[in-house]
This record gives sequence, C-alpha cells and structure tokens, in this order.
Amino acid sequence: MIEERYELATERIRSICEEDTAADTFRGYFRHVARFIVMLDELNSEMEKGVYAQAPLDHLKRWNERLYADILPEHYGTSYANPDYAAEKLGEEYGQILSFLYTEIRGAVAYVFERKKEYLDILYELFIEIYNAFEEKEAPETAALKDIVYWYASDYSDVFTADRIREQTDPAASFAADIIMNSDLTDLRYLYRFGEYISENEWKTAEHLNSLDASVIRKMADTFTEGYRMGFINTGKDLSVKSVVNIRYVLGFERVIRQAAENFAGMGLKPVIYRSGVSVLTKRQHLKTGYYGAIANKQYEYDHRNDQGLFLDKKFVERKLEVIQSAYEQNKELAAGFAGPACMDVFGERPFVPKQKDTAVKLTKKQEELALLFDSRSAQITNTYIKGEERSFTIVAYPVPEIGSQYKEIFDEIIRINTLDASLYAKVQQTLIDALDRGKYVKIKGKGGNKTDLTVQLHRLADPQKETIFENCVADVNIPVGEVFTSPVLEGTDGVLHVSRVYLNELLYKDLKLTFSNGMIADYTCGNFERELENKEYIHDNILHRHSTLPLGEFAIGTNTTAYVAARKYRMEDKLPILIAEKMGPHFAVGDTCYSWSEDIKVYNPDGKEIVARDNSVSVRRLNDVSKAYFHCHTDITIPYDELGSITAVTADGEEIRLLEDGRFVLPGTEVLNEPLEKYNN
Repeated sequence: MIEERYELATERIRSICEEDTAADTFRGYFRHVARFIVMLDELNSEMEKGVYAQAPLDHLKRWNERLYADILPEHYGTSYANPDYAAEKLGEEYGQILSFLYTEIRGAVAYVFERKKEYLDILYELFIEIYNAFEEKEAPETAALKDIVYWYASDYSDVFTADRIREQTDPAASFAADIIMNSDLTDLRYLYRFGEYISENEWKTAEHLNSLDASVIRKMADTFTEGYRMGFINTGKDLSVKSVVNIRYVLGFERVIRQAAENFAGMGLKPVIYRSGVSVLTKRQHLKTGYYGAIANKQYEYDHRNDQGLFLDKKFVERKLEVIQSAYEQNKELAAGFAGPACMDVFGERPFVPKQKDTAVKLTKKQEELALLFDSRSAQITNTYIKGEERSFTIVAYPVPEIGSQYKEIFDEIIRINTLDASLYAKVQQTLIDALDRGKYVKIKGKGGNKTDLTVQLHRLADPQKETIFENCVADVNIPVGEVFTSPVLEGTDGVLHVSRVYLNELLYKDLKLTFSNGMIADYTCGNFERELENKEYIHDNILHRHSTLPLGEFAIGTNTTAYVAARKYRMEDKLPILIAEKMGPHFAVGDTCYSWSEDIKVYNPDGKEIVARDNSVSVRRLNDVSKAYFHCHTDITIPYDELGSITAVTADGEEIRLLEDGRFVLPGTEVLNEPLEKYNN
C-alpha cells in the first residue's frame, strides 16, 4: 500500500512539471516544487538500486549540492523557501502558506535517506492536495489552504510525533548509529550517507580527526563519557539501572563518537542517535536537538521558526499531547531506561544576526500562550516517563575549521582546556564558596562601558557546618572546568545586567541589557536593530522564549582564566559557545534553575556539605502546581573579565568581602587564577 501510494503520487507530480492548469501567478511555484520532488524520486531510485552506496565521491558531492542549492545564501533571494520572495511572487498570504509547504517538503531529503517511504507519501499527497485547490478557475481561499495544512498536522501527528518519541528512546532506530559504527571512517564518502548538508566544516573536521593519533581520540572520548558517568555519581543517581544514552553531535566527529559509543557500552548503555527535527511537527523553532550537518542557511531556519502559527490552536495542542502521552505509554520500558543526553557541540562559525521579516509567519498572542502551555504539559508528560531525578547529561564543545587559519592549533588548545586539572580548580573554588557562604547578598558591577549594577540575594544557611549555598562545579556534566553557582533568592535581587556583545544559541546580541526587579526580568533591550520594537521582539522570542518574564535562575562565577586567555589570544571571544564562555567570568542564567525537575534530590560538594540552594520562589510552586514552576529554558549570559568592575559578597552585618576587582581575583587563596591573565598580558 505504501509503495502503491508512492508510485501514484510521484506519477501525478511528474505531470505537474508540464501542466499549465494552475494560474500563471502560481504555475512557476508548483512546477519548481514538483521538479524538486522528481529529483528526490531520482535519488530514491539510485538508493534502491544500490547506485548511491557505490558511487564515487564526486557523484555524492553533486547530489549534496543539488539537494541544498536552492536555500544556500547565494540563491536564497530567489527561492520560494524565502518568505520575502514567496510573498513577492505569490502574494503575502499565499506566499506564507506555499513557502511553508515547500519548506516542509524539503524535509523529505532526510526521509529519502532514512528509507521512510510512508513519510514521502504523506508529504507528496499534501502537495498534490494543495495543487488541486489551485486547479480551479478561481484561486482558493487562504482559509481553505490553512484547513488542509491543519488536518495534515493533526492527522499525521500520530505518525511523525509518535515515531519521534520512539527514535528518542529506542536503540533499534539505528540509522545514524549504523553509519557511525560500521563505516570506514577513513573514506569520507560516509559523510554523504546521512542526508545532511556537508560543508567544508564537516569535511575538514573529519579529515583532521583522521589525522590524530588514536590516543588523542580516546582522550577526547574519555573526557566526554567520564563526565557523563560522574554526573550520575556526583548527584547520587544510579546509572546501572539505565540502558540508553542519547548522543547529540554535529557531523564530522564520527571517530570520537564511535569511541564514545564503545565507552558507553562499557557502562551498559546503547546509543540513541536521532536526527534534529526537519518537520514543523518535530522541530522546535530554529533550534537543533539531535545530530545534524552544516546549517545550509541560518536565515532560512530562522524565517520558518514559527511556521506552526499556520495551524496552532487549542485543539491541535490537545491532539499532539494525546499522541505524546500514548507514544510514551507504548514505549515506557524504553523511556525508563533513558539516561539522558551526551552532547558534543561545535563553535567557530561566523556570528549570525537574523533579519526580521514581516512576511514570515508569526504567532499571535494566543498562539504564544498555547505554545507555552504545550511546552509545560509535554515536559510534564516526559518527566513522568523519563524522570528528572533519575537522568543526567554531559556537554562538551570543539571548534570547526571556519574559526580560522589557526584551526588546528585552536583545536589542540581546546582539548587542553577540556582536560584541565579539576582538582586544582576544586580547591580554589572551595575558597570562593567559603567566602560566598558568609554573604547575605552579592554585588556585581561592570566597568568602562559595561553598565551592570546588580544585587543578587543569597539563600540563608541553617547549619553552615553542614550546608552550602554554591555548587563546586569542576568538569563532569559541564565541560570544561570551572565555576561555582547557585540558585539566587529572587526577592531583593534587583538591578541591571549588561553585556556589550554575546552569542546565545547561535544568535548575536549587541549591548544586551536586562533589568531585574525581585529576581524577575522587568525590562530588556539590545542594540541589534534600529527599531526598538524589533530589539524587544528579538529578545522576547529568543531569550525569554515568549514568556512575559523570566526569573534569574542561576548566578555563577566562572574561574577558567585559561580559557579566557585562549579566547583573547586567538580573537575568538564572540565565537565561543556559552558552555566555555560561562566559565570566563560571572554569568547569570534566566529561566529555570540548574536543578529543575530534581530539586528534591540532595546533592553535595566534595567537602561533604549539602548544597541547599536548589529552589527559588518560582520553582517551589511545583509542590502545588507543577505547571507554574518551570519555564523550560535556561540561558546563560556572561560578563567577560575585561568588562567586570567588581564582585563583592556582603555579610548580614555589612562586611564586604571582595572576590574580584578590575577583572582579577583578589580573594586570598584564589590569586592562582590570575596567573594565565598575567602571563598573557606580559
């Protein structure tokens, strides 16, 4: 039946390439998309006959270029995937819908490689149904087209969404794992078996890893997997009852990922390696969760981040939640064995500042509320089957060749930074914690052009001999070392957080300024756009994640001055991921605390003291209504040392304990952290 549907759909679509039944305005669009589908059918035929698997490298590269050419920056200006171009050629309302349709169909590239012919049937039939609506003498009402899209999303949630949950928990869904574990990784043709866009970054990364000694690969993998294991040990969680680890990474690192998978196997864990979502039904805005290759065009991804606005309503939310609940119930044994994600990120790409487009789909206020409701309830369902108090994670990052001509040198430096002596940092950080534990609040001030002036209230200790406010974080789940962090008391946490330039979730912010009142964001702005409204929308969408406000969920002091010096030496400050940047100065996370969904698990520092600052006045609402306790986001914002005036802990009797001044550690016992800074300056 699936095969028959496929043959009927592709035959019909071939005829659309030549037909002139649609009006002139729309004919070019439908022919273009039809030809794209015919091209996918050609690829599918090569795969079924085994031609693609045996093809030479040049042939594979040509296919990769053909599949992604239309959305590359140099061609995007005249692509129907571009909402601006679609609106210009098709009209604004038709343009939004048809640009979405083409974007959704572009996800079929992945389905061809994964041999998901049922998915191809669904998408091709959707295209035909919408084309049929344009065969009438009069152009269809946009409401009728949205209705078609709505029922596509609703009817096939039980396919796309349900399969997605199985892929996230079942090692038998092993498309990527099979490539990684069974390919000859010295033959870089394997990169083209994933179906992702392959740029020089992925190719040269794989080449570089192939040039490294096996001992270096083991060192990288061991750092990654040992951090994961220690995350369970340090939080008192039992890894032995788990059976699955989700590995998330960017293509090119397969040699390390293979070694990591072997390490995890020694812990009793099988890998689940799923692709980042390619459908409006499985992805979250423009964010990437899973494995992926090069992002062919970040503006394209950003333009379509809100496409669900074409169909999102309460009925759809309820429908999708029902599917999620049912899928988890059907896979509950697999879900119970899920240990959490192990993430290998990359950095070094040129910072991206998106263009805000009026032609792109936007969510209404009501839809924003529904999206937040969905996030909350879906997280609750997930936590029922994959309990927060039983799972952990780890995350590490490496540079890509785009970072510059010193790529190999930088790569070696990052390996060194990721494997710094944790014991040295643990000792120095304990000195910081001992001083901070005496504080009632902390004052943070910027210097020069940095306008930060913030007071952060601290939890009170009932028994200072057995309790502590800050966690001594070395290099387990959060690689590299080091930081000390806490969940602030919201009430009385007031002031301004300002940073001149910061890169968050692959987006660049200039002169970002957040104002806090009682620990909640009261105002915000940045200098990215000329219009203040666009600045606020940018922050509202991408930092507040459409919440009206967020709490200050974390306050931390980063201690990795070695990483800071490396960033300055190689002039890569604006390209570092927050994972490393947060260790290079004080940082502040807006959103949930670091202990979300596991606040009731007792955790201890190496000195044996219990870390008691795991809650705030928002997260504690979970005791009565969990839907009001979490925001499902956590974004770290760092003030670099050279913009830092001072950090001072103030005790209950008014004594001021200076921790940092003018970007240097001044607390006795922490001066060793200044050595990399002094060596660099001299």
